Amino acid sequence: MAGIINTRFLVISDTHGLDLQEGTEHPFRLPLPHVDVLLHCGDLTQCGGQGPFKKALNMLAQVDAELKLIIAGNHDLDLDRSYCVANDEEEDFDAAINLMKGQLAKEAGVIYLEEGTHSFTLQNGATFSIYASSFTPAFGDWAFMYEPQEDRFNSPDASSPVNAGVDIMMTHGPPHGILDESEHGNLGCDMLLQAVQRVKPKMHCFGHIHEGHGARINNWNVAEKTKDLPSDTEDIKTQRYALADATNLRIGQETLMVNAAIQNDGDEPCNAPWVVDLPLAPA
Repeated sequence: MAGIINTRFLVISDTHGLDLQEGTEHPFRLPLPHVDVLLHCGDLTQCGGQGPFKKALNMLAQVDAELKLIIAGNHDLDLDRSYCVANDEEEDFDAAINLMKGQLAKEAGVIYLEEGTHSFTLQNGATFSIYASSFTPAFGDWAFMYEPQEDRFNSPDASSPVNAGVDIMMTHGPPHGILDESEHGNLGCDMLLQAVQRVKPKMHCFGHIHEGHGARINNWNVAEKTKDLPSDTEDIKTQRYALADATNLRIGQETLMVNAAIQNDGDEPCNAPWVVDLPLAPA
């Protein structure tokens, strides 16, 4: 396609304080492939804390990527101001946000994204916009939660609704019915599903529901027509990632959906990270 720059992403989520090492049995191990952009969809830690956040930044520093974009998840407690205020832990929030936007993050090449739309231009000449949100439907006493009836994504009254034309959506949680299966049923958000159907981005990546790990191409113009991509083969375990080639994506009609949770439903780091080849427009 004329004027398109194919760009490589590494997409991960739900690392929950994992070390990144060589020689482990699971596929999330060094060396990871060189990519243009790393996306981490939240749950960097198990329960927040200065030590675990520093450990996560040190882990991300080992990824070979020009641009590294991360969001928080419901387990990253200290990064949610409202959670910290409600628990009289405002100093913890200040310390966490200063860390994630401070010198250690800069040295790791990490940019922490808060809720809203952000734009970037890469050295290969490609440009993209990305909508980021750490929020998920309320469940238990965790961070970044909203009531199920609340619409954070479509309502003009929302603080940062998803706007048409965005290239990538990166949320911590999945939309309802798409890579959100668990033993408790489908746990994704209906309002988020409405947003991704309305916006039709090139990619929507997320995690949160560990059991939903996988990738598929959704065709929004043909009801329930999807193409699932392989994510658990011996080749994938050897090469340390699962490949999602979206270079022939029908833009405006199809969306690559990626659940990138590294941990499985038993909280073991068994899932492969996703390498995504995505067509982007030039700057």
